[in-house]
Amino acid sequence: MRRAFATMGTMASIELPAAWASEVSEVQRIFRTIDDRYSLYSPDSELSLIAAGHTSLSHASPPLLASYSRALEWRSATGGNFSPHRPDGTIDLNGIVKAEAIEHAGEHLIAVGCPEWSINVGGDILVSPTGAATPATASASPLGPRVMRAGIAEPLSPTELLCSLELRHPRRAIATSGSAQRGDHIWRAGSTEPISFVQVSVVANDIVTADVLATAIVAGGHAALDDVTDRWDVDVITVDRAGAMSATPGLLHALTTK
Repeated sequence: MRRAFATMGTMASIELPAAWASEVSEVQRIFRTIDDRYSLYSPDSELSLIAAGHTSLSHASPPLLASYSRALEWRSATGGNFSPHRPDGTIDLNGIVKAEAIEHAGEHLIAVGCPEWSINVGGDILVSPTGAATPATASASPLGPRVMRAGIAEPLSPTELLCSLELRHPRRAIATSGSAQRGDHIWRAGSTEPISFVQVSVVANDIVTADVLATAIVAGGHAALDDVTDRWDVDVITVDRAGAMSATPGLLHALTTK
């Protein structure tokens, strides 16, 4: 069964067996809690209060500090191509907290023993583990978990698919970033050069890595793409300003495997 709900300015879609439908409410609560804490569109959120100077970062909640620290680690790892700071210095964790919400929701479904599921939030997708250990309450199919497919939207025509690919253990997360649909919303460390890629999708073993590195490649262009594919175990598909598509060998395999 599939359930959809609005969250974080986009739509989330959860697929799971009908017998586990009651867990959707907890998944929604996870997203609501994270959005209430980090949304800069809500003046009452914890992060908005910090941005407005009504409270200090030193008094922030442990979850916020953990997310901020994680984002700073990614800033260092990507040479600043990913950053939790807007150009004016405002702390903005939008680049990581949606992925963290998906991550937490997935951890919950694994913990309760849901045997098969997928979470899609604005095109960022995480699917249940394949061949991973699950609690004793989980029932395993004698045929094993089915392969799940994810579609990547055409940058200039979001109602059409650029391609679809298989997600399976350990590559069970995909995230897409770019400017085609939302304009140039990604900070680029002061660069005024035209972007190299209008859309980047990264397939990784976890959703946070996929989401952060997709953003980093859009921000850093070809140099960041080379760096990411050299240093991280991920697969990438890019679309440049001329509409040309390129993909790493592992992603091409995911596209062509039947």
